Amino acid sequence: MNSTIVTYLIYGITAIGLTGWLARTLYRNGTLFLQTVFDDNAELAGAVNHLLVVGFYMLNLGWAFLIFRTDPAADAVDAAAQLVAKLGLLLVTLGIIHFANMFVFWRIRRRAGRPTTYQPPVAPTTTLPAPPVPQWGTVQ
Repeated sequence: MNSTIVTYLIYGITAIGLTGWLARTLYRNGTLFLQTVFDDNAELAGAVNHLLVVGFYMLNLGWAFLIFRTDPAADAVDAAAQLVAKLGLLLVTLGIIHFANMFVFWRIRRRAGRPTTYQPPVAPTTTLPAPPVPQWGTVQ
């Protein structure tokens, strides 16, 4: 079998496996995280988490397949070098997208934690009388 074909097979299996593993990890931990954000609506938390994971799959697998093409390798060493370079690029991209995903989670949580209107921390129990207004020209 041609070394380029072997490189394609190894790259394809590894790229799909890494993307799947990372997506499952994000889905499992994202569920817990989003349930704290949407504490009153577990269905919404699940739906948002699912949509984020679907977008993660599309973006990562699309990128993995875009960088899939390689020049024919002269020998096995060249094929291995191309494979390592492609997998390195894929891993760096997966890391960047993972941190972007975490940023989205952080923003969702931050927005969910803010009250929509200002509420004083303690309700007032008494009112104070207004201070006397100083008169011009009088010494106090």
